[in-house]
Amino acid sequence: MEQLKNAKWWSAACTRCLKTMCQTAVAMIGTSQMMEQVDLKVVVSSTALAGILSILTSLAGLPEVEATKEN
Repeated sequence: MEQLKNAKWWSAACTRCLKTMCQTAVAMIGTSQMMEQVDLKVVVSSTALAGILSILTSLAGLPEVEATKEN
């Protein structure tokens, strides 16, 4: 859990989280046939869940941070 004190880890984890959230939002909006059918509650909750899962997954390790640690 020492990565929680590492600024490089937080930067990489937040970047990955933001990308994941954007991809999820685009996918959720893209599944609707018409713009009126977009359920914003579902889009927001799915996007938030994807962000939380991304941060939790990053706890297992981030290749971007581990590569710089070895150098």
